[in-house]
Amino acid sequence: MVAQIVVENLCKAFQVAERRPGMWGAIRGIARRTYRTVRALDGISFSIDAGELVGYIGPNGAGKSTTVKTLAGILVPDSGRCEVRGRVPWKQRLAHVAELGVVFGQRTQLWWDLPVVESFELLRDIYRVPEDRYVRTRDELIAVLDLGALLDVPVRQLSLGQRMRCDLAAALLHAPPIVFLDEPTIGLDAISKLAVRDFIKRLNRENGVTVVLTTHDMDDIETLCTRVMVIGGGKILSDGTLADLRARVTRERWLTIDLADGVTWTDEVDATVIRQEGSRVCLAFDPQVVAPAELIRRVTARYAIRDLFVENPPIETIIARLYAAESLPP
Repeated sequence: MVAQIVVENLCKAFQVAERRPGMWGAIRGIARRTYRTVRALDGISFSIDAGELVGYIGPNGAGKSTTVKTLAGILVPDSGRCEVRGRVPWKQRLAHVAELGVVFGQRTQLWWDLPVVESFELLRDIYRVPEDRYVRTRDELIAVLDLGALLDVPVRQLSLGQRMRCDLAAALLHAPPIVFLDEPTIGLDAISKLAVRDFIKRLNRENGVTVVLTTHDMDDIETLCTRVMVIGGGKILSDGTLADLRARVTRERWLTIDLADGVTWTDEVDATVIRQEGSRVCLAFDPQVVAPAELIRRVTARYAIRDLFVENPPIETIIARLYAAESLPP
């Protein structure tokens, strides 16, 4: 399969002004500024095939937004190669953005004082979408995202969840084959998050749209992504499936036990207690040291239990350990 996005040895650095402490430092800073160089992207390389849904995650300041803005043609890198559908984003920007949808969770592309439907009409004109195709796409998005009651509401009167659904529709009115989603569920309530996740999943699976998702919400990643790239300090730290990421960081599994009434936990049965809340005990174990079935046999032989289940550590725990191994902030 031919890669739809190709990035090779991409570098981007920024000069950040430094301020010396104290009043005297502030005065000296006015007369003579000092700067430090921040390497937002430090030679990253990856490729993404058509139809992939890729999670792109990392701590604050890792380079996620810089990558997305470079792929969108907003930023020009210092060096390296970047092509999206055979185009260099910042050199062929008009043709590039015509085939691109971008949603920034903390910004809107809708007009603040206009009703939602009028913003849609303006975007149709900007992207020069034929009337018949626009009506068909708009009506489908309105139905899927449940926007019917919002069309005549000014954008400034929408809740965050309502505005995010409208922003998703706005980014897709011209039917782009690639969509970049930067924190699309930030600040949303549980119901809105589920609706947005379901829509992203359908968009990718039913329409074959390539999706690059950056987020701090690990539930988004676990629910949606077949591939996860982790960036930190401007470098790609990991690239593969969630299973690959888990295997790289730890073999650990968790056994959670609900003890019967009146039963007290007294030993660790070849596992480590990582959490105990009342009658619920959570054990961490290495399945290559003790098999799950054997650990369960030992537990049930010593204790009366109501329930138990085995699971992988949450993806948040895996990511935190990866950051710690790379000495990165959370």
